[in-house]
Amino acid sequence: MLISLLTAPLSVSLAQQKSAVKKSTGAASSSSVSTGNADYITASMLKDYLYFIASDEMEGRDTPSRGLNTTAKFLGMMLSRWGYKPMGDDGTYYQHIALRKTTSVPADSHCDINGRNFNFGEGFLNGSAGSASGSAVFVGYGIAHKAKGINPFDGVNVKDKIIIAYNGLPKSIQRNDLTGKAGEDYETAATYGQKNGAKGIIYIPSAQTLRFWDRIRQNAVERGNVVVDKFQPAMANALPSITASRELVNAIFQDEKETADSILADSAAGNDLKSFELNPAKHISFNAGVKTEMVQTQNVVAVLEGSDPVLKNEYVAIGAHYDHVGIGQPVNGDSIYNGADDDGSGTTGILSIAGAFANGSVKPKRSILFVWHCGEEKGLWGSQYFTSYPTVPLKQVITQLNIDMIGRSKKEGDTNPANRELSGPNEIYVIGSKMMSTDLGDLSERVNKSYLNLNFDYRYDDPNDPNRFFFRSDHFNYAKNGIPIIFYFDGVHEDYHQPSDSPDKIDYKKMEKVARTVYVMAWNLANQPKRPVVDKDLPVQLTGR
Repeated sequence: MLISLLTAPLSVSLAQQKSAVKKSTGAASSSSVSTGNADYITASMLKDYLYFIASDEMEGRDTPSRGLNTTAKFLGMMLSRWGYKPMGDDGTYYQHIALRKTTSVPADSHCDINGRNFNFGEGFLNGSAGSASGSAVFVGYGIAHKAKGINPFDGVNVKDKIIIAYNGLPKSIQRNDLTGKAGEDYETAATYGQKNGAKGIIYIPSAQTLRFWDRIRQNAVERGNVVVDKFQPAMANALPSITASRELVNAIFQDEKETADSILADSAAGNDLKSFELNPAKHISFNAGVKTEMVQTQNVVAVLEGSDPVLKNEYVAIGAHYDHVGIGQPVNGDSIYNGADDDGSGTTGILSIAGAFANGSVKPKRSILFVWHCGEEKGLWGSQYFTSYPTVPLKQVITQLNIDMIGRSKKEGDTNPANRELSGPNEIYVIGSKMMSTDLGDLSERVNKSYLNLNFDYRYDDPNDPNRFFFRSDHFNYAKNGIPIIFYFDGVHEDYHQPSDSPDKIDYKKMEKVARTVYVMAWNLANQPKRPVVDKDLPVQLTGR
């Protein structure tokens, strides 16, 4: 089955590749725009690739999963056929990432409040493994911040107690405020509790957690919680923790001066109540039983070495995330979330761009770095890992071009509110091109206007964008490291993160236009005499997630 899946799209695409190869127009000067081998990229090629990558057999490409691994093998096979240099581990195209997977064990999980028993899934969900027992103290959101003068722990003693805290952030604290070192510049319930002798933590759930409680409960047992092992603090000091259900919150605050309803209402509103110790006669105990195992995933990394003896030591990086969200809650009987647009379109787009570079008769002067990132849907894992443990010098990466969703178009007469912000067949949202480098923004405009002249929509190119799109894809981790970026994005739509995000709904002519535009941009970046100058600091609103 696997062999037939791999060879079917390959046989078609190789035939197209041979017929599509055209002579390159050569390197660009600083004032001209060259299109290189852009005509190599065709809608039919993209369609062949995407129908494989977003097929049901790939099972939604969750991180980690069998489908994601199969997709990685397919990408590696194509790169090998084109002669790309492997830049993963041990001479392969795969940068391996160790993951720690924990699944809940309901039989070993329990909670008791003054003799009243609660079962896993009904009364609580597991967090960090372990047992805790004692009286409790409520600390609101449990976020202390020196610079803001906020300290919810003032006047309460957490030693030998169970901390009760909201899960999330109050209105007074933004994610950007939590920069610096946890435990020094700011505290969380977990860091403060560890340092000050708390026994454990019970988190009060957000409204979203309560809304998806049943799905979260099922995932905790079946799929588990997966984290990148190298990104985690030492497990020895982690406090045991659970997340309370509404019923458990009621039991915790019963007969207290604050009611469960008011606590949950203030949590949903972002309000931060004053801390207080619960009635010491109220005894709480819980055990979070979990099973831990190590699993692996991977980024796919390759380089086409540049032709110039000096400039080949610099890299134009092109990236997309090849994961999606896997198998989930059935919708109309379909439980496979294929992720054709998100981000099968980007995965396919940069694969076609890799083919165009490899099959051109003239090679670029600078080297071209391709990274297919895993785990973007889990929190930008792959790009964070690559920029933390790069396989090329990051200082030599002159720009990162990120493609995340380029395959959907808003059709004429579409009145669906969910498609209100979807871009049209000749437009694309462009984010970040002007944020860090005037040179990069100018070149991006010049390349586009001299080539296909797409409508570049910059509405999300705003540090105060309420959608926070700048933070929501892999370019963010490159920008954090001082690398100027451009993010190409078609906008959210009715099938975003749904099983209905399928390859039959893709506008392949639009994909062709965007992929060619990104290729031509990369080609000109690779052949410019000088790298784009970074002449602007990343806006302060965009320095932390």
